[in-house]
Amino acid sequence: MFAALRAAIGAAGGALDFAAFMQFALYAPGLGYYSAGAHKIGPGGDFTTAPEISPLFGRCIARQCREVLAVTGGNILEFGAGTGALAATILETLAALDALPERYEILEVSADLRARQQQRLGALAPALAARVGWIERLPETPLSGVLLANEVLDALPCERFVVRAGSARRLGVALAGAQGAASDAASGAAVGALREVELGDAPALPADLDVAALPEGYRGEYRPLLAPWIAALGATLGHGAALLCDYGLPRAALYHPDRRDGTLRCHFRHRVHDDPLVHVGLQDITAWVDFTAVAEAAVDAGLEVAGFTTQAALLLALGIERDVATTTPESARLARAAEARRLLMPAEMGETFKAIALTRGLEQPLSGFALQDLRRQL
Repeated sequence: MFAALRAAIGAAGGALDFAAFMQFALYAPGLGYYSAGAHKIGPGGDFTTAPEISPLFGRCIARQCREVLAVTGGNILEFGAGTGALAATILETLAALDALPERYEILEVSADLRARQQQRLGALAPALAARVGWIERLPETPLSGVLLANEVLDALPCERFVVRAGSARRLGVALAGAQGAASDAASGAAVGALREVELGDAPALPADLDVAALPEGYRGEYRPLLAPWIAALGATLGHGAALLCDYGLPRAALYHPDRRDGTLRCHFRHRVHDDPLVHVGLQDITAWVDFTAVAEAAVDAGLEVAGFTTQAALLLALGIERDVATTTPESARLARAAEARRLLMPAEMGETFKAIALTRGLEQPLSGFALQDLRRQL
């Protein structure tokens, strides 16, 4: 990995902007975190997502899908389906509700995760497994139905900036020099081999972000690829809803002066830290989502922002408490209650994670957003 990274830095003239470094670290063919064969998600991996914590999450999302499919018909398309846990729960729940989509398609960039998905979903009942397929690129013909993306936006490469004398300076990654040449066999990178550098003024920051009001040394992130990603999503959705769940905040809260160290985090063997320059290719790198940017890009793409709420409010509105209460026997109900607390409590995932619904041609309100409407904060 490090030899290839060193070559990429050299080809770029001695430094990579952070988005290019993150793209390499996560997606370089055969080397990046999501491209190489490593156990990433679940108890034995680096992090655990809501569908892995409990099927309660997927059952609630399935009920929201049913509501949309009842109007639109058509398919479900999931971006970045992880281990396949969400897809499996949704299909089983919709089968029990007699509300299956025509197809459940998955767009997955990780060959390793695609293999895990195929194994897990191939074990479903044959009538369900037969509805599942994998695609390499977005369909050319707009689809009717539901688009799902759970913890996908946070993995889009981001740029980083630092405030110097009232201006934003773009950050990048360069080689540290000869002193960093020692091999680190445990991480596949090189000990101290990379350093952070300033590359010049930061372009493409949100126009309404007052950098001059931020303290000296303030660090933050922004995603140049977010608007094109949402535009592509908008071109894919003909009639229906896109449901995006991730950790993040509206812009005013995300770039608050008190959040002076930014939100970039790395996940390595269930340990969270803030140094992206170690364990390159072996750790996940993420940053919180600017949901104001999501909403702005959605409007530009001709979509309606039909709802924005916390994960806790979404799941409560979609019946998670009823799911727990009707679980039997009591030992299973207690286990489900513990899982629900992880999904709902503010100190866990309940407030940090948000859900946003983007729709086209869908007039009726979505039940998942009936309990709490935070669109005014966007």
